[in-house]
Amino acid sequence: MIDATDWVRLLVVCLFFTAAAAATAWATGLTKPQPFLTAAARAVLQLAAVSAVITFVLTHLGLTGVFLAVMAIVATATSARRTETGRKGVWVAAAILVGPVPALGLLIAIGLLPVQGIALIPVGGILIGGAMTATTLSVRRALDTLKDRHGEYEAALALGFVEPAAARFLIRQPAAEALLPPLDQTRTVGLVTLPGAFVGMLLGGAPVWQAGALQIVVLLALLAVEVAAVATVVELVARGLIRRASQGSEVRLT
Repeated sequence: MIDATDWVRLLVVCLFFTAAAAATAWATGLTKPQPFLTAAARAVLQLAAVSAVITFVLTHLGLTGVFLAVMAIVATATSARRTETGRKGVWVAAAILVGPVPALGLLIAIGLLPVQGIALIPVGGILIGGAMTATTLSVRRALDTLKDRHGEYEAALALGFVEPAAARFLIRQPAAEALLPPLDQTRTVGLVTLPGAFVGMLLGGAPVWQAGALQIVVLLALLAVEVAAVATVVELVARGLIRRASQGSEVRLT
């Protein structure tokens, strides 16, 4: 059990890290402190809410499916807002879900992932979260590239390229930059980072080999999911299905 002293320490540490992030961003001119304060407050409230219901959800397979659907909806809404795509943002759902759905299906089909909430929710959350991040980053880079290099796009059309081919030619490499974080995470696992699934299983008493085996499966599945997300983004942007709702160039962090 956590006693009162531990709760106080926890609160102090959380406040310190939040204040440090906000103050550093403000002092160095990166952005306003408000996004960090808001994100920290939301994280606390959301984790508190999830902690209150997760035990009940994990024991009901139907509710587990609902929980995963909520994850996907929130991920889509977050990515659409961050990329400023408005109604067109509904298409980011395709990029976010094109990888996690078949990945979870495969893991279940071959018996590596039991059909239980305790397994489906954390693994599904990892895959959906990774796809969301890759989608957001690749959409932003792709749309920025189309805007900044519009002259090259027009030149490609003048040379006989059809519109999707001209767009793909310009945005493929910039969009692929979204894959650098997952690639580095996979390359350095065990040397720089010990991911959550591995540490969680160790703390839960699982053998080291079992924790390592699960973690490598999750890491490689995550890599495949994020590649699928970026490839889908390139195609959707090239076909004009994902576009910014406005032409404003301001970067929003709130």
